[in-house]
Amino acid sequence: MHFEETATYLLAKAAVIHKNSLQRCANTVGLHSGQVFVMMELWKTDGQRQIDLAARLNLSPPTVNKILGGLLENDFVTRARYEDDARSTRIFLTPKGVGVRESLELAWDDLEDQTLAGLTDTEALMLKQLLQKLFA
Repeated sequence: MHFEETATYLLAKAAVIHKNSLQRCANTVGLHSGQVFVMMELWKTDGQRQIDLAARLNLSPPTVNKILGGLLENDFVTRARYEDDARSTRIFLTPKGVGVRESLELAWDDLEDQTLAGLTDTEALMLKQLLQKLFA
């Protein structure tokens, strides 16, 4: 078997390269790559329960807790107890967390352009569709 010719190898290699690019993108606004996805979820719906964020991101609650720790420390989010259940916490964006969105969107657009550079519009669309199919 030639590992380098398998889809698994190629996808894993692409994932490593792309994660490094994503990290550079996130760094432009003071975030880490994993934090970006939490922020995206909160930009969609602020004030989510921590357990719901974990489920939406397909991450374990301890992993989300660690990510949130960094976001809390850097004043991107705040944490508040859920009124109906003292065991649950809700996560809210701070003004800094809201304000970083536009800069991240610009950096994300640049990353998207870099990612798809050299592909035709049809190839770019096919790539997106194949990735969605793989991870649906």
